Amino acid sequence: IPALFGLALALASLLPTAGARRSQDLHCGACRALVDELEWEIAQVDPRKTIQMGSFRINPDGSQSVVEVPYARSEAHLTELLERVCEKMKEYGEKVDPATHRKSYVRVISHDGTKMDLSGVKFDGDVTSSLKFACESIAEEYEDELIEFLSHEAENVKDRLCSKRTDLCDHALHIPHDEL
Repeated sequence: IPALFGLALALASLLPTAGARRSQDLHCGACRALVDELEWEIAQVDPRKTIQMGSFRINPDGSQSVVEVPYARSEAHLTELLERVCEKMKEYGEKVDPATHRKSYVRVISHDGTKMDLSGVKFDGDVTSSLKFACESIAEEYEDELIEFLSHEAENVKDRLCSKRTDLCDHALHIPHDEL
């Protein structure tokens, strides 16, 4: 009986770690999927499309302080995208690395209709609702950072935002970049 008690105590001490790791895997995966989706949406906008920014008030000299900026990376477009991008999480599934037991999240429906390799991918309502909730939390909490990074064409936004700025993926700098 003392051996069983010791085993139960040892297992109980591991539970918070597994739960914390699951949460960290989920939030890291949601952040990376969020950035992937935003970058894909930005790439779909005609680069010639612009939006007028600035003040529409008339200056004393009769001029206006209005400038045209590319629409794709404008604050207005990025804010609009952030309001609806987490709906795309229903197109993701959960994949568990057999060696490390770490969870990652991959698209199960491609943007262009090509066949996806779904071997070992878990796709159900629990996965998608958890991922969507984590995505919404990240989009709300880090809205300013997302807009800041995505308004400029930055390199490695996923790593810079999800790992360095937010620490959501501090364990996962080795996660390979997935192609959309």
